[in-house]
Amino acid sequence: MNIKGMLYYLGLFCFPISFLAFLNILYSSYFDYFLNVESYVWVFCISIALGITFYLIGNKTIKKISFHEQILLIILIYLTTSLLVSIPYYLSGFQMTFINSLFEAFSGLTGTGFSIFENIKYLDPTLIIWRSSSQWIGGLYFIIFLVLFFSNTQFNYKLNNLVFNTDKSLNPETNIKKISFKLFFLYSSLTAIIFFLFTFSGTRLFNGLNLSMSLISNGAFLPTNTLEEIITNTTQKIILIFSFFLSIFNIYFFFNFFTKKKFFKNHLEDIFIFILIIIFSFILTIFISQSSLLDNLLNVLSSVATSGLSIKSEVGNYSFYLLLLTILGGSIISNTSGIKFLRLYILLKSSFIEISKLVRPNDIVNQNILLSSNKINNDNIKLSFLIFISFFISIFLLSAFLIFDNMNFETAFKLSILTLTNTSSASIYGLDNIDYSSLLTSTKLFLIIFMIIGKIELISFFLIIKKVFFTN
Repeated sequence: MNIKGMLYYLGLFCFPISFLAFLNILYSSYFDYFLNVESYVWVFCISIALGITFYLIGNKTIKKISFHEQILLIILIYLTTSLLVSIPYYLSGFQMTFINSLFEAFSGLTGTGFSIFENIKYLDPTLIIWRSSSQWIGGLYFIIFLVLFFSNTQFNYKLNNLVFNTDKSLNPETNIKKISFKLFFLYSSLTAIIFFLFTFSGTRLFNGLNLSMSLISNGAFLPTNTLEEIITNTTQKIILIFSFFLSIFNIYFFFNFFTKKKFFKNHLEDIFIFILIIIFSFILTIFISQSSLLDNLLNVLSSVATSGLSIKSEVGNYSFYLLLLTILGGSIISNTSGIKFLRLYILLKSSFIEISKLVRPNDIVNQNILLSSNKINNDNIKLSFLIFISFFISIFLLSAFLIFDNMNFETAFKLSILTLTNTSSASIYGLDNIDYSSLLTSTKLFLIIFMIIGKIELISFFLIIKKVFFTN
């Protein structure tokens, strides 16, 4: 195992945390918020020290690491950065335990949005920014993981080869800086667009900044107790809808909209997701819900984006439909979790093909994926089916663990789905009164583990176990 090579990359991922800590130090100094400034100094010093140490250890070694080592590296990055992010929570004046601090950090970095804090208005402004920025950096990391690591052709269970990725022809080992800076530019630009739109609509700068970081990362940490305190008019609702689409679509979508000639051919996945969202919103409005089309569209978008942010607090008896949409998820190369639309499409179409062969064996069935030139093959079907099965195995495993914490089955089942789709528990799913601070320590640890599984998927752990215990 190339441990030094892994430490080299781990060191690189420590530096952005130190940058966020430095920004919080500047913010604290400028606005005289000195209550928690010492904790950010600690984060800055520790992350810089770890980054430099790991970088120097691995700098003069071979940088190439295997796919199994890449998966292990991703887990180590989540563990290390979560420990760093948890420091301001632990050192704050809210008497948070180490486990609660770690829980808040993991929830932010994975974009899940479960929070120990119940009343946000009592938080120090620097801590509010720290929560939002932890989601933002976690979202950036995951996009980088998708493009650099999960595009590996050896175990392509993310199916990145079936969607547009402008960097898939590049060698990740030799172009890691080029790819990372490009993704950082795209991600930052989309965040800036959302921030400026909210600013022009009359949103307070502080709220707009925090909300833009949450939306682009599909997180759910807010600078206020409810979203209704920020979104107060129709214009802001429309901007919120646009922001959800930004986070659901392929990270290259809006960039390619202005630069690529074959835009529609390259982004068929995003177009199909858009059509599905519109159709489902109309179905809710016409046949199921009493809410307006705009409110239903927001709820559908929040669910597909695996965010959980919503303005409408009462959705009647169709919360389970929205919960199912979190399982769907958005584009392959986006911050959304869930099984993903493309995998479900492959499973459904492959089932239809098999049925057609039984009914009419001599017919030629179209095997193209989303009107593209790519065709469904056995590997696509096996991987999609494996992810589908492992996802539901994870749901029932986590549900079993949660029931031991005196939860009823419905709450445990819903919370399991939201954890594995990295979606915040909210009233639109019938879960808005969970006190995470009162959960057992074992329950919090299981939720943390399955938050990570929700991001990198259970098959990643199977691959590591297989490599460690079943290979010579």
